[in-house]
Amino acid sequence: MAEQSINIKIGEKSYPLKVSSPEIEQVMRLAAERINEMLAKYNAKFPESSLEDKLAFVALNETATRIASQRAEQKTRETVEAFDKELANYLKKNSK
Repeated sequence: MAEQSINIKIGEKSYPLKVSSPEIEQVMRLAAERINEMLAKYNAKFPESSLEDKLAFVALNETATRIASQRAEQKTRETVEAFDKELANYLKKNSK
């Protein structure tokens, strides 16, 4: 599929982007929507802060959430691997 040009609005500014698929377009639009929702919350809570500061906190919050999610995913992966080894050992032991 050829790249498609789209516009994403974050805050009061529009950003032209090129996306390679409808799925990527949807993800970009959802991401912009989430950023704008968080930005609105920071605008209400800290009206005197600059847009730059608010966007920095949005980025910090989203990055912290992503890191926490990656850590939880890694723990789940390790737990599944441990259960898999335990099951393999059990089956090997009881198949004789």
